[in-house]
Amino acid sequence: MNTHKHARLTYARRAEMVKEMTEQGLSACEAAAKHGVTPPTARKWLGRYLAGGVAALADASSRPARSPRSIEPGKALLIVELRQRRMLQSRIAKSVGVSEATVSRVLARAGLSKLSDLEPREPVQRYEHKQPGDLLHIDTKKLGRIERPSHRVTGNRRDSVNGAGWEFLFVAVDDHARVAFTAMHPDERTESAVQFLRDAVAYYNRLGVTIKRLLTDNGSAFRSKLFRAACEQLGIQQKFTRAYRPQTNGKAERFIQSALREWAYGWTYRNSEERREVLHSWQHHYNWHRPHHGIGRVPPASRLPGPRYNLLTLHS
Repeated sequence: MNTHKHARLTYARRAEMVKEMTEQGLSACEAAAKHGVTPPTARKWLGRYLAGGVAALADASSRPARSPRSIEPGKALLIVELRQRRMLQSRIAKSVGVSEATVSRVLARAGLSKLSDLEPREPVQRYEHKQPGDLLHIDTKKLGRIERPSHRVTGNRRDSVNGAGWEFLFVAVDDHARVAFTAMHPDERTESAVQFLRDAVAYYNRLGVTIKRLLTDNGSAFRSKLFRAACEQLGIQQKFTRAYRPQTNGKAERFIQSALREWAYGWTYRNSEERREVLHSWQHHYNWHRPHHGIGRVPPASRLPGPRYNLLTLHS
C-alpha cells in the first residue's frame, strides 16, 4: 500500500476503526470523530469491510476499469511483426484496423519508429595508431566573422550584424598523441587547404613528429589534384573517410566540439582578429596543459617523443 503523507487513515487505523464500530458498538459519527475523519468516510470503510473483509480495507488500484486508447497485446505484436517486414505505418494501421497514432506509439516503444531502425547497428570501432605521425586527421569548421559584439552578447536585437561573412577554422589532430594544430583561413578552397597542410606538417616536424598518413573528408579541396600533389611531395599517404560516416574522422570532430565550447563561444570577442589571437594561446593550453580524457587524463604533449618543452612559440 502506498499511502500519501497527509492520509488520515492507514490500513491499520482503518481496521481499528471498523473493529470499534462492529465489536464495540461505536456509531459512524463517534468513530469518525475519534479518528479525525468525516462520518461518510467511516461509513465507506465499514461498507467495504462488510462486503469484502479485511482485504477490502487496502487501497484499491487507481487504474481505470476501461482504457479506450489501450491496445490488445496480440495486436501490438502483430504491428511489430509487420514492421519487421518493412511495411509503412499507414499500411500497418490499415491492416491491423487501428489508427496511425496507435501504430506510431507501439513502434516507438519497440524502437522501430524509422525503417533504418531495422538495420543492424554497426559496432563502435575505436582505434589508435601506435606512434605519433602514423595518422593525421584534418577537418574544417565554418565560423561567422565578428565585426563587433552583436545581439547574442548585448541582448539587444537592434545590435544584429548582417552580412559579416564567414571564415574557416582548419584543424589537424594527431591520432596517437592528440596534439592539435589549428589555423584560420578566409575560405576552404584548395589553396587554403594546401597551405594549412604544409603549415601543419612543419609544426609537427618541429615537435619531432613525421606525418606519414593523412585522413580527410571528401571535400572538393581535399579531393583536388593540387592537394594530392602536395601530399605526394611531402611523402604523405592520403586517405578519405567513408561517405556519410563522419565518425570515421571522430578525433577531429571531437576536437572541434572542444574548440567551439572552450574557445570560439567561450568568450566575448570584439572582432575576428581578437578571436584569432586567442586561438594561439588556447591551442597551446590544449596541447600542453589541458588533461585529455581519451588518453588517461594527461596532456597530449606528454605522448610526444623525446624531451617535452613549453613550446609556446611553435604555433607561429
